[in-house]
Amino acid sequence: MAEVLQVVNSSPGDLAPVFDAILEKAHKLCGAAVGSLGVFYGDTWRAVVQRGYGEPLAGRLRQPSRGSDNPLLQQLIDGARLVHVPDLAQLDLPIAQVNVAAGIRTLLVLPLRKDDALLGTISTARREVRPFSDREIALLKNFAAQAVTAIENARLSTETREALEQQTATAEVLQVINSSPRDLVPVFDAVLDKALALCGAAFGVLWRFDRGLVQAVAIRGATPEYVDFLTRGAYRPDAGSANGRLIAGANIVHQADVADTEDYRSGNQLPRTIVDLGGGRTLLAVALRREETFLGSILIYRREVRPFADNQIALLQNFAAQAVIAIENARLLTETREALAQQTATAEVLQVINSSPGNLAPVFDGMLEKALTLCDASFGQLVTFDGVVFRAAAWRGYEPGPSTTAPTPGMALHQLVHGEQIVHIPDITADDVYRSGNAVRRRLADEFGGRTAIWVALRKDSALVGAFVIYRTEVRPFHR
Repeated sequence: MAEVLQVVNSSPGDLAPVFDAILEKAHKLCGAAVGSLGVFYGDTWRAVVQRGYGEPLAGRLRQPSRGSDNPLLQQLIDGARLVHVPDLAQLDLPIAQVNVAAGIRTLLVLPLRKDDALLGTISTARREVRPFSDREIALLKNFAAQAVTAIENARLSTETREALEQQTATAEVLQVINSSPRDLVPVFDAVLDKALALCGAAFGVLWRFDRGLVQAVAIRGATPEYVDFLTRGAYRPDAGSANGRLIAGANIVHQADVADTEDYRSGNQLPRTIVDLGGGRTLLAVALRREETFLGSILIYRREVRPFADNQIALLQNFAAQAVIAIENARLLTETREALAQQTATAEVLQVINSSPGNLAPVFDGMLEKALTLCDASFGQLVTFDGVVFRAAAWRGYEPGPSTTAPTPGMALHQLVHGEQIVHIPDITADDVYRSGNAVRRRLADEFGGRTAIWVALRKDSALVGAFVIYRTEVRPFHR
């Protein structure tokens, strides 16, 4: 017992030498020739160490198998205190016949239990028909208790190490967040790196969500072919995909085998690409949410079919929470910076107004310049309205054409005249007015490259006195 405890103390995280020592001492003191010490992984049992078995039985014991498939193990699963078979040749069971064929006749198996949980088994056997005595059974129970102690020590050691690794990883990610408060790329890379390492995953993707579309903003460990697929741009996810289910409200999506799903069998491009280009088999996805708002997701994959454990799922959720913190920090900093920029721009425009009280041209120029800068627009103009026609009062980035424009039906300015406050066209070339061949829209898009446009009415009380109109040269809608 002392020698086994010495091995336990010297190998707190390594069960193999402890189990080996336990079997050696048990067999010597119980006068047994063969035996094994195995553990349960969920419903699956596998021999960690064994002594005296020859092939093919030794190989069979090394392979994981369902405990319920072995009637002798099932007795222990059902709560039996031990299984003692004086002569295996008397049992009409396949497992008994395999043992007899290997020259084993008497078998004793004891459970390794912690409270009511069955952790594993310790067995010892003889090649002759000679039942074990009460003293030998009691002795094997003591060794079983030592094996349980070793398993518990290893579990606690592993949990302590994992907790330290998680705390270290969390601290490192927070350090990246602090050092890059406005730059999310290094944060997302760090989050993915730590998540893959601590969750035992091969590759992963961090997605951002915006206006119904998801886009990969960080990729780690993926094959070049899969990276090429992921970086083709944003896309609208299918309802049945992992991102689609997260958008619909799920917080976790866990697929044991992507290749064993209806989506994959039906030929759906996304799961096919995950498996065929990325080599992904087991998928774990968690949502990035701020309150009820879906911001994105983290998806990690294993290239073998091996579901993630509950603690790994919880760990990925923690990393998702850190990503949300980084996103929120960046949003708040951006909003603060934008608010300051807006206040500065307002003050500068007021300064122009004060310095030019009777001259509107520099005021309009200053306003338009600030509007283009703060709204990240490419070009635009400010027009005034006298109740009949619009007149160009200021413009930047292009020549607006005729100095006056009548508000004709179908045009954005006509909508402003009839009460609209804002007219927003995400893509001019997809608009019916452009498709109808309207000369103004054609010139804006084809000559100046305008794609996204927004018109905002200038009103005094309820009377329309003018409008701002600004354009982007890419399809990128303006935020509210």
